[in-house]
Amino acid sequence: MSEEEKLENIKNENEPKEEKAAKGFGGKKNKELKEKDKQIEELTLKNQELENKIKYVQAEMINYGKRRDQEMSDRAKYANFDLLADLILILDNFERAIGLDDNNLSDELSKFLVGFKMIYGQLNDTIKKYGVNEIEALGKPFDPMLHEAVMTDQDDTRSDNEILDVLLKGYQLKDRVLRHSMVKVNQLPKEETMNENNENDKGEMTNE
Repeated sequence: MSEEEKLENIKNENEPKEEKAAKGFGGKKNKELKEKDKQIEELTLKNQELENKIKYVQAEMINYGKRRDQEMSDRAKYANFDLLADLILILDNFERAIGLDDNNLSDELSKFLVGFKMIYGQLNDTIKKYGVNEIEALGKPFDPMLHEAVMTDQDDTRSDNEILDVLLKGYQLKDRVLRHSMVKVNQLPKEETMNENNENDKGEMTNE
């Protein structure tokens, strides 16, 4: 052992016990602080996770409330949907009855027909009061969201995809379809359709 090492050992042996204890206490304290820092970090992470979960649950509750309000609104808005869908079938029968040629009926049947027309008018006014409206179809472009094509025809004097005839009226309850219109749709050959589109494009360019 060198002289320097011997002096260092003697110095350490002569070091007061208080200083040794202080050094030992300081090391222990640093260890405890590190453990506390670690615990604080873990608790912070758990707290963040809980906050995220709470935010998620809150967002779900808000979305649930919105969905529930929308469902209740729709339920109130379309509460009479099934009833009105049945009523338009009765309306169809009245329309067929009043469509008879009054000139070919006896006086007694003519009186019944007048009564039918009155009832038809009242029934029509009643369903309109509840938000039912006839879907426009004749002469309009075919729209599969509103119309159902049950027949097709070719009329060169009319536009392609134009509704030529309404076989059965369609109805809407506010913005929801009660029944699609049963229609006959104009279908032109592809060449004529292309020529018609080209003419329309030329007309638009001329107007510009």
